[in-house]
Amino acid sequence: MSKRNLILLTIILVAIVIITFGFFYFYQPISQTGDTTEGTNFFANFLPFGGSKNTTPTNTTPPVDVSGYEQPVTETEISNAILKKVSGFPVAGFGVFMKERFKDVPTVVPTQPIEQDTTNTTQTTKSAVKPTPPPTEFAPALRYMDKVTGNIYQTFADKIDERKFSSTIIPKVYEAYFGNKGESVVMRYLKTDNKTIETFVGTLQKEYLGADLAGTNEVVGSFLPENISDMSVSFDSSKIFYLFSLADNATGITYSLQTNTKVQVFDSSFTEWLSFWPNNKIITVTTKPSANVPGYMYSINPDSKDFNKILGGINGLTTLTSPNGKMVLYGDNNLSLSIFNTDTKNSNLIGIKTLPEKCVWGATSDVIYCAVPSLINQAQYPDSWYQGEVSFSDKIWKVDIKSGNTTMILDPILIEGGENIDAIKLTLDENQNYLFFVNKKDSYLWELSLK
Repeated sequence: MSKRNLILLTIILVAIVIITFGFFYFYQPISQTGDTTEGTNFFANFLPFGGSKNTTPTNTTPPVDVSGYEQPVTETEISNAILKKVSGFPVAGFGVFMKERFKDVPTVVPTQPIEQDTTNTTQTTKSAVKPTPPPTEFAPALRYMDKVTGNIYQTFADKIDERKFSSTIIPKVYEAYFGNKGESVVMRYLKTDNKTIETFVGTLQKEYLGADLAGTNEVVGSFLPENISDMSVSFDSSKIFYLFSLADNATGITYSLQTNTKVQVFDSSFTEWLSFWPNNKIITVTTKPSANVPGYMYSINPDSKDFNKILGGINGLTTLTSPNGKMVLYGDNNLSLSIFNTDTKNSNLIGIKTLPEKCVWGATSDVIYCAVPSLINQAQYPDSWYQGEVSFSDKIWKVDIKSGNTTMILDPILIEGGENIDAIKLTLDENQNYLFFVNKKDSYLWELSLK
């Protein structure tokens, strides 16, 4: 081979090598989604730090797993749900009150003060800008007690943000009642002998707008008599009514959460009562129900101490009186619900089956919200439900008292994030925008937006 041909062949081989090197080094295949991906050739391994290209994918759509796995619900999706779990733990009880807070307002960039030239002088003055206080609003808030520790937590209803309020530890609180606009709490628990019921009335530290109490507050207060058998909070949450045994009789006492004053308003040789305090004129007491025992309901006037019969002779009787005191929602051992008019003495059956304990009246006595079991098995009611032998899966219904219409507004199991719920302790906020309840199955606190 001539020298000239050898040189030409060498040049061609070098050119081929350069072209091949450039092809593999600069070429990047296109992925199925249109994104560029790094090459997996031997040059990339040989020069691991050579590339400086941005390999962050531009398509942020999450991959779809064909196995059927679904991504967890995001925080935004949960916050927009109509039904929300409020507490992160089982609660002994809760209270609803209106609490002041700063309003959310758009941030405004401050402007420089306007300079003005004064007459007959060369000095420059700045116009005074009077500061305005930030706007505030009152919103429904909740306080509730951890069943295990006795610690109190709180949050606003529209913005669930569970924050610890108190650090006082009282293990295994069975019942908690909040009153006095959330500033008082009544705790009920067993003493170390596991027989004696202790009842403690505590005062909570007052909150001030903008202050952060950091969850270190102590609950201070005093004890009520031992073995209180029943308790209810007044309609305005300023007082409580409780029953306890004294000389083999049931004694009823009203107790002011604001002044700590006690007044005896009731005394009976019969000791098994359940109480309710719907307005300032009456406290109702109903005999503890059983499926095969006729029940009776009476009213007590806390001022005059008059004692009058309202209903009687109904097996398994349970009751819930309207705020105006003119109607009584009552149930029997078949879980049939009726409304008794205290003026006309007439009863009307309504088209749902549940217990009055699973209902709440609207503030103007024109509507009732109830948790209604989807399925009711044969059992001794209400005994089997009280004793935990039967548990329900409820739907939320609304009853219009004037028209008699009943409407199902929610099936919790069908809502994203919902569960089987056996609802108790139903409560409305002041403006009836929210319905709160506790799931009897696990004692967690929930809220349902009615707006």
